[in-house]
Amino acid sequence: MSQTALPTPLTGPDFGSYAAGEVTWLLKDLSHLALEAPTAEREHAIQSGAANYAESLPMEYSPSAEYQELYTQAVERAGRRIATAVGVVTELALAARNNQPVLVSLARAGTPIGILMRRWAHHVHGIELPHFTMSIVRGVGLDKTALRYLAENFDPERILFVDGWTGKGAISRELTAALDGFAAETGIRFPDELAVLADPGHCVSMFGTREDYLIPSACLNSTVSGLVSRTVFNVDHIGPDDFHGAKFYSELAPSDVSNEFLAAIEGHFDDVRSEVARQVAAHNAEAPEPTWAGWQAVERISTGYGINNVNLVKPGVGETTRVLLRRVPWRILVNPDAMDDVAHVLLLAEQRGVPVEQVPELPYSCVGLIHPQFDKSAVGADGKAVPNA
Repeated sequence: MSQTALPTPLTGPDFGSYAAGEVTWLLKDLSHLALEAPTAEREHAIQSGAANYAESLPMEYSPSAEYQELYTQAVERAGRRIATAVGVVTELALAARNNQPVLVSLARAGTPIGILMRRWAHHVHGIELPHFTMSIVRGVGLDKTALRYLAENFDPERILFVDGWTGKGAISRELTAALDGFAAETGIRFPDELAVLADPGHCVSMFGTREDYLIPSACLNSTVSGLVSRTVFNVDHIGPDDFHGAKFYSELAPSDVSNEFLAAIEGHFDDVRSEVARQVAAHNAEAPEPTWAGWQAVERISTGYGINNVNLVKPGVGETTRVLLRRVPWRILVNPDAMDDVAHVLLLAEQRGVPVEQVPELPYSCVGLIHPQFDKSAVGADGKAVPNA
């Protein structure tokens, strides 16, 4: 491993709106930089290959009052379900790491989930778990400086990576490839298990649920994620021995619901303990393995709609929400049996003028399709993508 001195991690309140004890950010503070780019410009750069999606940041879409109300309703409706899933995945995590996991969330969707897992372990078992957040970037991999930091401070066998949910499983595959590469370079092997709150893509074995419902933290951007941006990997600002970067949007503090979200879910912990025990026992008896059913469904959709690029197909409620908030959406596919769980998706699609297509038997509640091109000729008469002229 490099002998270069490791950077100092970040904590709140200097970075992020979470208390210092909740999470340590293995990130570089880029708050002073103007990294945001208009959505269409980012999309063109990403799809043309001119830039990785993590070189800039999206302009954060400002949800309307109506959308904020949908978020509040989602927390009320799904709070107990989420608390149960938090309990299940935390119990599995404790069992898998001899009650001593070091939780390492993948920023930023994993961060609130890691905090909730830490709170469950303390609330139910009196166990204090270390919790870090680090960056993973598709096409770049895990932040190697952050891995060096973890390796120098903990037994690698204790590390457990945490994310919010799976879509088609791209991050799970990226995680394994990155850890294989790090082991080849350094001889240090981290386990490539990924613990997630929800695994609708059937991509992991350690999960709280495989149902595809709204995790409210997917609804909002930084204002439910500690006021921290998605992560940035841009060599103009990130040196070889720096952590990947992110911004702290302290100016959005009046809209911040990050800690209220955590408190709302934690408020259900005592009520769901017996249900968690039942589900953990069922999980252990079944010993579910990944089937990658989600990836297979995405490949079918990509081909069927003439997109022929699985990166432009974002399955599941969480990923579809991200498409509508951050990318240039083309159309939204919805399972008609899941309309209650996608109310916020339908509202966002209406506000952005994105067509919604009901697809019976869809293996997810919804799927977001990113626009494959940027002019009207991109869509044929049959509603499918057409080749470049």
